Amino acid sequence: MNLSFRQLQAFREVMRTGSVSDAARILGRTQPAVSALIANLESELGINLFRRQRGKMAPTPEAQYFLSEAEAILDRLALSTRTMREIGALAKGRLNIACMPAAASLLMPQLLGEFLQDKPEVRASLMMRASPVIEEWVASQQYDIGLGETPKPSAAIETVDFQMDCVCAIPAGDPLAELEAVEARHLSGKPMAALQEGHPNLIATLRAFEAQKARFEHRFELRTFHPALTLVEKGLCYCVCDPITAAGYVNMRPDPRPVVFRPFRPGVALEVSVMQPAHRPPSALANEFAKLLGSALEGINGMFRAGPQDGPAQRVKA
Repeated sequence: MNLSFRQLQAFREVMRTGSVSDAARILGRTQPAVSALIANLESELGINLFRRQRGKMAPTPEAQYFLSEAEAILDRLALSTRTMREIGALAKGRLNIACMPAAASLLMPQLLGEFLQDKPEVRASLMMRASPVIEEWVASQQYDIGLGETPKPSAAIETVDFQMDCVCAIPAGDPLAELEAVEARHLSGKPMAALQEGHPNLIATLRAFEAQKARFEHRFELRTFHPALTLVEKGLCYCVCDPITAAGYVNMRPDPRPVVFRPFRPGVALEVSVMQPAHRPPSALANEFAKLLGSALEGINGMFRAGPQDGPAQRVKA
């Protein structure tokens, strides 16, 4: 059976008007064209839908039954058409996002809120995971977008890569806040908040201190940098943190902020990537959000751009 949308449209209008000529006028077609559509529909179904009586089309009982089926099909097609237009206009759909802890608490919710402000029909899933898990989820097409440490090249993942400079968080009233950039030697022997033993960020920071023969005083050991900024606010310590956490803090706190951020030297670099599945075409919604995320990361790089580095930056995995 090969029923067509136009056949169903013609049938519905003839049922509504009782006339082929009236149906043709409503549909903007010729009377012979509508008659042919009805004849072809009857041929496909193998039944007579109408009897011709005094110039009118009298529906058979079978036609009365088929009308409800035809209207359900046409209504469903109309709904699907509207839905696809809304999806194309980024007004409907779903976004599945996985991101590393540094972005999960502030940056990603801020961007998602901005992006979805005028899209009440879009649903979103935002999950915080370690970078290897994010890579696996994106590669297996479970998630549309991932933000995590730059993965090794993979045929299953497309990436846009960013190298970002970590920054030093300082209490606003501290003398070090007067510097354009803070060096490891300025922090020698001062209390520091840092990530747990063995974390790549801590390892790179220790190397930076060693390069200037500075002593690293690890007072607070943490799993993420967000609580570290609270400790810096209290004047209890300093912190060399990732710029994504710093940007989220700056965007959330009005001036005057109790914590300020300065470029840190020797550089400690954070390498992150926006990841998308390589074997599945991205939705228009995912593409637009990925562009917004990429622009935000570029903006963060500009916000905390360090000047010339004292030697090559230590590279960090998120």
